[in-house]
Amino acid sequence: MENNMGHMLKIMAAWNKFKSNHPKFPAFMKAVQKRGFKEDMIIEVIITEPDGEKIETSLKLTQSDIDLMAELKKINPNS
Repeated sequence: MENNMGHMLKIMAAWNKFKSNHPKFPAFMKAVQKRGFKEDMIIEVIITEPDGEKIETSLKLTQSDIDLMAELKKINPNS
């Protein structure tokens, strides 16, 4: 139990640091969550390397993707 508690405290501290470093991201995710995920929504991700090189991808949400997110949310309902 202590090991799990220590791990959880470490994750919470890391999350708080992440929110401090990127304060707009949690608000963005809350806005997305408020609207809800819908089938055929497209999620795009762009990673820009320090040298400017970009790696991009996108995915169109399916109902099974949305179902998976709902199941994951049950693990941490406050997220």
